[in-house]
Amino acid sequence: MDYLLTLLIFFPLLGALLAIGIKENLKTYAVVISAIELGLAVLLWYGFDKSADGFQFVTAFSLVESFGVSYLVGVDGISLFLILLSALISLIGFIYLNEKYETKKLVIALLCLESIMIGVFCALDMILFYIFWELSLVPMLYIIGAWGSGSRIYAAVKFFLYTFLGSMLMLVGILFLAYYYFNVSGVWTFSILEWYSLSVIPKNVQLWLFLAFFAGLAVKVPMFPFHTWLPYAHGQAPTIGSIILAAVLLKMGTYGFVRLSLPLFPDASIVFLIPIAILSLIMIVYGAFVAFAQEDIKQVIAYSSISHMGVIMIGVFALNTEGIVGSVFFMLSHGIISGALFMLVGMLYERRHTKVIAEFGGIAKVMPNYAAIFGIMAMASAGLPLTMGFVGEFLSLLGFFQVSPIMAGIAGISIIVGAVYMLHLYRKAFFGKLTHSENMKLSDLNAREWSALLPLVVIVIWLGVYPKPILEPINKGVENTLAVMQSRIVSQESFDFFGLELAQKSNGTNVQEEKENMGEILEEISQMEAEKELKASQNSAQGEEK
Repeated sequence: MDYLLTLLIFFPLLGALLAIGIKENLKTYAVVISAIELGLAVLLWYGFDKSADGFQFVTAFSLVESFGVSYLVGVDGISLFLILLSALISLIGFIYLNEKYETKKLVIALLCLESIMIGVFCALDMILFYIFWELSLVPMLYIIGAWGSGSRIYAAVKFFLYTFLGSMLMLVGILFLAYYYFNVSGVWTFSILEWYSLSVIPKNVQLWLFLAFFAGLAVKVPMFPFHTWLPYAHGQAPTIGSIILAAVLLKMGTYGFVRLSLPLFPDASIVFLIPIAILSLIMIVYGAFVAFAQEDIKQVIAYSSISHMGVIMIGVFALNTEGIVGSVFFMLSHGIISGALFMLVGMLYERRHTKVIAEFGGIAKVMPNYAAIFGIMAMASAGLPLTMGFVGEFLSLLGFFQVSPIMAGIAGISIIVGAVYMLHLYRKAFFGKLTHSENMKLSDLNAREWSALLPLVVIVIWLGVYPKPILEPINKGVENTLAVMQSRIVSQESFDFFGLELAQKSNGTNVQEEKENMGEILEEISQMEAEKELKASQNSAQGEEK
């Protein structure tokens, strides 16, 4: 069990390498590999101790000892279910997969992407995290550019440039934080766990580092106004690309905020709470209204994703247990629901080769099973109670209600508007008269499509009725994250926000004393650097005299 995470990360990559030599039954091979991967993820869940603090299944060994770069992986209640989501969506995607063009290359790209996505959610070393983070761009760029439609090259390049440029700014923040830790402790390390122990980072330094990380994470979410690559990517990507992108890749951004920004920069997170909440509100309302105005089914779902990601960000920056737990649960529910909706659109496109809403109407008469599944997922997307979509959305808004009832009320509009545009889409596409002769010949779901959709329907209803098995481990992980936040805050405003006394630190020391100790350490460092410069100047002067 000690190396289970390593096996989870690299097994799909091994499968991708072996696929190079396989000439037939590639789809069956990919389904088997992804099924084994999902089995390993379920085994991880089974062996996870939901009552334990901290990270579990930790594996560590040094890679570059002189700079503290290591292979360090582990999971907590937050990352556990994102790993499960990645494995589940990959398996469902391979079951659905029906691409005929260059199937081997597509299978290899998807298996590599699955390995990379799981690596992101396991990595506890920032260099390792960043490597996985950047590598995720390559397979998706290839999938959109090679198997997309229309302006696929433009969409692929725009996706790559936006995310890559944002990630470069995050890399600057990572390197500076490592240098800062070295100045304080005299040790080079990129371990996130070690950085959590760096209890005092001045507030002004936190602000700049938060913005550097924000640049990389916000583009991946994507937050307004960095969202413009998403509709292009979804619109031109093949169905399997849209499924993976919406279900998992977008969650890497929100996961980064929970794992990195909040615990590493607690004071800055509180300072930027309202600005980020305002941007999130714009995402919610703007995404919902633009989704209502779309004439393409796939674009409706793409803009609805922007709106729902805004709700997730609202929950993250509620900075309380209810909000963050709700946001993590909503990451899972949005991944499953949006993945299913993009798959359903792909199935319809296979039959009619169009995604324009006006080209349909009355198709529930010829595709009753398809219409029923689409209706369930549409209502789950709109946040219908007793579906998985309701639980995360409700908890996220409940958490933020404690911060700002007015802003939470505005965000709650998303539920109403979401119901409006989803019902509008459903009415126009599925009800009314069959006005196009092509629609009369449409076939209902086949066995392959049933096998891909039915597990998602069961999960959406099961976890909508009984979400406790997921919420308990997530709740423990969130409590640990908030404890790290509260142990590292340095400003009185932050203590007031959490309702803590100034002396209430997790290690029992007084914040003012830590500030003084930190000042002494920095002063000693500056004196040492001054002495080095003085010696260097004396040596150079002696050299000139000689």
